[in-house]
Amino acid sequence: MRLKEIRESNNFTQMELAKKLQVSRSVYGMWEQENDFIPLKRLIDFCNFFDVSLDYALGFSEETKYEDLKKDIDPIKLKERIKALRKEKNMTQLKLSSKLKITRSLISKYETGSNLILTGFLIEYVKYFHISADYLTGRIDTKINIRC
Repeated sequence: MRLKEIRESNNFTQMELAKKLQVSRSVYGMWEQENDFIPLKRLIDFCNFFDVSLDYALGFSEETKYEDLKKDIDPIKLKERIKALRKEKNMTQLKLSSKLKITRSLISKYETGSNLILTGFLIEYVKYFHISADYLTGRIDTKINIRC
């Protein structure tokens, strides 16, 4: 992830950014050091504040921003795209859960939209399917393949 790089290039301290994100400096520091995953909603806030794409912040793209980048996650598109990607690969939820090392029921919750995908699993989906995090979350509508 590029949290530190983005923060420093914009001349913010961890404390200043933590205040903007409404978390403690130590919590933000753990995200930046990748000792913990930043929750997806906070990551979106971070990306919106610095006007960068999820793909750039996560280190999957050199494109800092996409045209027509939306500010929020589209939960309907997110659940539909998660399910569609699995089906495009002709995979069952069980087979995908085995590949991603998560439970089948969690994949089901992501596909029905009853749970918002966790950042760590979003990253695993991006890596496994080579698809843009911004596309997957509905922040852009152009399907972009990512090299991981």
